[in-house]
Amino acid sequence: MERSVEGCTASALFAGFRALGLFSNDIPHVVRFSSLKRRFYVTTCVGKSFHTYDVQKLSLVSVSNSVPQDICCMAADGRLVFAAYGNIFSAFARNKEIVHTFKGHKADIHLLQPFGDHIISVDADSVLIIWHIYSEEEYLQLTFDKSVFRISAILHPSTYLNKILLGSEQGSLQLWNVKSNKLLYTFPGWKVGVTALQQAPAVDVVAVGLMSGQVIIHNIKFDETLMKFHQDWGPITSISFRTDGHPIMAAGSPCGHIGLWDLEDKKLINQMRNAHSTAIAGLTFLHREPLLVTNGADNALRIWIFDGPTGEGRLLRFRMGHSAPLTRIRYYGQNGQQILSASQDGTLQSFSTIHEKFNKSLGHGLINKKRVKRKGLQNTMSVRLPPITKFAAEEARESDWDGIIACHQGKLSCSTWNYQRSTIGAYFLKPKELKTDDITATAVDITSCGNFAIIGLSSGTVDVYNMQSGIHRGSFGKDQAHKGSIRGVAVDGLNQLIITAGSEGLLKFWNFKNKSLIHSVSLDSSPNMMLLHRDSGILGLALDDFSISVLDIETRKIVREFSGHQGQINDMAFSPDGRWLISAAMDCSIRTWDLPSGCLIDCFLLDSAPLNVTMSPTGDFLATSHVDHLGIYLWSNISLYSVVSLRPLPTDYVPSVVMLPGTCQTQDIDIPEENVEPSDEMIEYDSPEQLNEQLVTLSLLPESRWKNLLNLDVIKKKNKPKEPPKVPKSAPFFIPTVPGLVPRYATSEQNNDPQQSKVVNLGILAQKSDFCLKLEEGLINNKYEAPLNLLKEMGPSGIETELRNLSPDCGGSIEVMQSFLKMIEMMLDRKRDFELAQAYLALFLKLHLKILPSEPVLLEEMTKLSSQVEESWINLQSLFNQSMCVLNYIKSALL
Repeated sequence: MERSVEGCTASALFAGFRALGLFSNDIPHVVRFSSLKRRFYVTTCVGKSFHTYDVQKLSLVSVSNSVPQDICCMAADGRLVFAAYGNIFSAFARNKEIVHTFKGHKADIHLLQPFGDHIISVDADSVLIIWHIYSEEEYLQLTFDKSVFRISAILHPSTYLNKILLGSEQGSLQLWNVKSNKLLYTFPGWKVGVTALQQAPAVDVVAVGLMSGQVIIHNIKFDETLMKFHQDWGPITSISFRTDGHPIMAAGSPCGHIGLWDLEDKKLINQMRNAHSTAIAGLTFLHREPLLVTNGADNALRIWIFDGPTGEGRLLRFRMGHSAPLTRIRYYGQNGQQILSASQDGTLQSFSTIHEKFNKSLGHGLINKKRVKRKGLQNTMSVRLPPITKFAAEEARESDWDGIIACHQGKLSCSTWNYQRSTIGAYFLKPKELKTDDITATAVDITSCGNFAIIGLSSGTVDVYNMQSGIHRGSFGKDQAHKGSIRGVAVDGLNQLIITAGSEGLLKFWNFKNKSLIHSVSLDSSPNMMLLHRDSGILGLALDDFSISVLDIETRKIVREFSGHQGQINDMAFSPDGRWLISAAMDCSIRTWDLPSGCLIDCFLLDSAPLNVTMSPTGDFLATSHVDHLGIYLWSNISLYSVVSLRPLPTDYVPSVVMLPGTCQTQDIDIPEENVEPSDEMIEYDSPEQLNEQLVTLSLLPESRWKNLLNLDVIKKKNKPKEPPKVPKSAPFFIPTVPGLVPRYATSEQNNDPQQSKVVNLGILAQKSDFCLKLEEGLINNKYEAPLNLLKEMGPSGIETELRNLSPDCGGSIEVMQSFLKMIEMMLDRKRDFELAQAYLALFLKLHLKILPSEPVLLEEMTKLSSQVEESWINLQSLFNQSMCVLNYIKSALL
């Protein structure tokens, strides 16, 4: 889904990524055949976009770009897919991008019919417009009186050139020639509204579905009714015919049942009951194949194959999500690739953030699974468990026994589930002595080892069960742990501590092994929910006064308190490192609190209240579910791939509304540069060279530039070769010769002059370096930045050479040495490049210590410098001692 410009700055931490678990809604699907790839494709609507699946494997081929409003009807031809939203409809190429948009209707469009190079659209006011697809121009417009003929169905009869058949809610049908704009014939109908029109395999024969549940097989050439069928399930929603040699017609109903009718024997041959849990939105037999494609508002797309002897269809492939709003979602495992979700439809499902093929359903919870298998009950609605309200999961022992514990709405017993086998587990955990119906399970948790489950009841009792055997392992407290209902239970990572929260406003800490009470904390308000971050030992409590309290389970004290929500807090989530606490509330806001600073760092609003939030164990995504929504929405963590300001939000901050992400991965809109205004918070901070003049500041040079200056002679000695290089013996053919016409061997010249000295006269060859020249200039203008920058660019050997050349014996002078000492004084005064000043001074003293006492000028400078160095070191030593004292106290004190 493409985000708006306003949405780009609505949240500093999270950006809409995509939606999971959405496959279909109440809009009929569209089946297309690709002549190029010789495959069938089915397109289903999911809100503001549509999905295209390959029928062969039911794999997702593409997701369209989003449109501004929810799609209300779809159609397709061999090249384009048409989708209407509001009073506008668009043509999509390659199942993705919009290539044509048609505007002209004043009411919402509810019917589309491709017609060669034209497309016919009908709106709610019964205005019919024929458009030329590629020019986007109107070809013809017909207006019907809604009170007399309100169009409810449209069909282009096979072989009827330039003709369309229109059905009405009043029951009559009209056949029009759209080229000549003439009404050819009016069928009186059956005094019942028409809901569906479908071309039969035979020419001139059309199936008409009525509001009464009747299906009329009618010959429109002679206006004769060939046969009638009746279904008792309500209006006909969709009709399709088999074309693979079997005279079978399928008709859908609002109950989710499908009737299969034999056209030769004129009788019902089979019923596909509960094909969908909601109305059949669309059904289509594939051309010359025994496959039936169906979809419904229960968020399911199914393909049925008719290969049995009785003509009954069996489920071949399907894509299915939740058919009712979600009640709870949590990440499963540590890789952040699976999300467990429970819904009001009673199912527990797992959705993959990687690919849809890894999705799986753990099914409905059954009260007695063995009895259902033994008796073979077809209708399991009476034995299904109520929807799951809370669950806890741990993958540590998933291959050995059940690893999921769930409590159900209005039920005392808690069910176990096995993720690996994708089914409900073997045990229903509940205390044996309680038989009252008004007590229900309200909170559950499972230990990190996967061995024990902790269940809190509305009566205030907290029990421990073994997950492997289902045996009750004890209770907390004498009769009950709390006087009020249990609002939350949590176990630490080492199975040493159990924390329980009761509706009476008490938070209690229990010893896990002996079940004894350790500590009790009184809260300002009754807790609504509780969440523990096991790695850091931080406990989050959402209270009924819309505030959040954060406790440290080691000290058992409240360390942070947050307020700002204006509605009930539905859920909370910690970031993997425990630095952020993310809360979702009924005020439609999601807030991110920074625990170290105790501030609100991010807040954004949604158009639907969030019910659940959960953070990926890897920290890359935040997953949310919302009121009246069937999908799970992923938000990417911007801080992982971009520079994000974590400054506290001001008290008068007004959050922006963010649209929920679509099923397609987010693509940012290119924003013109003139519209982009840099935010003060997002400008990168350039650190100055020195934060304060009183602070000792180090340089940014690596240690190799200054740390080994005093040990260069040792390093050179270690690196000196053990033996001098040996001159190879000259071969006879390498004997040097004297150039000339006559070849003569060159003889080695012996240097027999004993008066020649081997000592080089440096006074003749000496030439002042740039560093010496800059020091001489600094002595005049008292500016030493230039010589210091030269030293910073040199390596250790170069620095030693320059400092050695400062002495008069090596070409320098006393004035240059005095200037060098003044440069060190300047560095210590400014308290910058502190470690360089110490290293350079130490090397200078090592090289010229014999010269300094004999020169009064240098001795005076050294006296000043000594007091200055001693003062700076005393100051640093006192700070070091103070810091070490505090650190030792923190390490040894019992807090």
